[in-house]
Amino acid sequence: MSEEKKEKLETAEKQNEQIENLGEVLLDENQKQYHIQLLSIIGEVEGHECLPNNSKTTKYEHVLPKLAMIEDSQETDGLLILLNTVGGDVEAGLAIAEMIASLSKPTVSLVLGGGHSIGVPMAVSADYSFIVPSATMVIHPVRSSGMFIGVMQTYRNMEKIQDRITGFIAAHSKMKQERIEELMLNTSQLVKDVGTMLEGEDAVKEGLIDETGGIREALKKLYEMIERKRQIS
Repeated sequence: MSEEKKEKLETAEKQNEQIENLGEVLLDENQKQYHIQLLSIIGEVEGHECLPNNSKTTKYEHVLPKLAMIEDSQETDGLLILLNTVGGDVEAGLAIAEMIASLSKPTVSLVLGGGHSIGVPMAVSADYSFIVPSATMVIHPVRSSGMFIGVMQTYRNMEKIQDRITGFIAAHSKMKQERIEELMLNTSQLVKDVGTMLEGEDAVKEGLIDETGGIREALKKLYEMIERKRQIS
């Protein structure tokens, strides 16, 4: 076996290991050699407490250092984020969303399947967002479980958390904060909850997501953004 074939085989094995362990990979086989990092946010976003082993999770302690490495890397040209998440820990989700939003590298997100709850801020945190027509996004109020020591104090605290979420979504999409809160408090759609489920086209019409499309459109947009940045530089 030639050295070139050995090198390609080793690279493929390394990529498979990255996908298997972290859901991440470097996409650099395109003709113009754009070096794109792929980040997948899958299942439930895990916060300070570990979720059961039988749950699909995205661990923020893996994602945050990875995003810092992407920002610091001279080889990385852009970031593609694939989302299929039910939501999860609010602080972990907002931390990831803020990190993505503060990257200087071009970023594109693509919602596949679902981008629910705290997945909404992560979806809109990219410079440009896509959603496939069959995907859905659920906007609902902040929820908590367990015993409350002080009801009024807890309510005010949850209200502040909710304001942080709606404020972030409004700042990174074309949707007004008032409209987000209106959809959050909708009682006509979800049987066991308050909120609204938006399908792909509806999410675009509401201004939450920029465009409907799949992986082809997402990569094409990312290539355009990278090329534009190269020309400016």
